[in-house]
Amino acid sequence: MSEVIYGRNPVRAALQAGRSLNRIYIAEGVARQDVAEILGLARKRGVVFEFTERRRLDRLTDGRHQGVVATVAGHQYAEMADILASTRRSESPPFLVLLDGIQDPHNLGAIIRTADAVHVDGVVIPRRNAAGLTAASVKASAGASEHVPVARVANMNHAMQALREAGVWLVGLAADGPSLFSKMDYTVPVALVIGGEGKGLRPLVRRNCDEVVRLPVAGHVDSLNASVAAALVLYEVFRQRQEIEDG
Repeated sequence: MSEVIYGRNPVRAALQAGRSLNRIYIAEGVARQDVAEILGLARKRGVVFEFTERRRLDRLTDGRHQGVVATVAGHQYAEMADILASTRRSESPPFLVLLDGIQDPHNLGAIIRTADAVHVDGVVIPRRNAAGLTAASVKASAGASEHVPVARVANMNHAMQALREAGVWLVGLAADGPSLFSKMDYTVPVALVIGGEGKGLRPLVRRNCDEVVRLPVAGHVDSLNASVAAALVLYEVFRQRQEIEDG
């Protein structure tokens, strides 16, 4: 089944990652210098491209395509077991993100983008009732979805148990968490568990966390957007680990 990815960064990243693209469509009128790298990569990899009417690209997407759309085979998800296996070959402690029911593909893409920036080993999402790797989430990730393994699981609680057995500390994020997020030690193997928009962590998922932390909020709104909240904690993990690496 074919899907589309759109936007210059996502299409460029897909080409650089060696993903199999069926065809690239470029809107007529786009400046050649703006897509020169994409065209060069397409020629190098033997990917067919064509210039076409912008309205054709509009029909394939939500209109925010920057003049570049590619058709691709459906995204291949990673296996969580493979993500864990890759962490054993790394010099750094495992660092994963579990998303418990993120519905908005733009939030999913933004979290994946941050995950790539802070060297997360993999992202785990539910198979049902959650956003997946669609054109919108790939676009929002700015190409990071080509570099961060994303696994889909049938049961998030079973996945959490597997991580616990592998020695990974499960840290949930909730507005009413008993501990401040910055007081945690994230230099150990850790998985950050983020709840869905509005509802937050489901009760059983929360109970299966080893710790639940909160972000301090001083304004009139008592919570943050899921992708913003995730970014703040992800960068705290990254900061603590960088301090150790920097000596």
